[in-house]
Amino acid sequence: MGETKHEPSFMPGTLDMLVLKTVSRGAMHGYSIAQFIQDASRDVLRVEEGALYPALHRLEVRGLLRSEWGTSDNNRRAKFYRLTALGRRELDNEAEYWTRIASAVTRVMQTA
Repeated sequence: MGETKHEPSFMPGTLDMLVLKTVSRGAMHGYSIAQFIQDASRDVLRVEEGALYPALHRLEVRGLLRSEWGTSDNNRRAKFYRLTALGRRELDNEAEYWTRIASAVTRVMQTA
């Protein structure tokens, strides 16, 4: 039988957490957010535009991100996203939750 290739998918809320973490480094536009996540995960995680831009909009509506128009490195108009104070608190909460969940899953997977 052939080997099955599994494409990584995000658990609910994980993409939002990754976006918040990425933007916590400084204001970034959508493409640079997706590229950072891909690079930082060593090409394991790929964020498609169809998932990223709705996530950015959702986070902005919730008050976790703010955006402003600017010019990207290649002189194109782009919307830059910045973490708000509320976004920082949400990131801290989500990171703590993720650590607990990841540890619990690891413990289960390590059982004989």
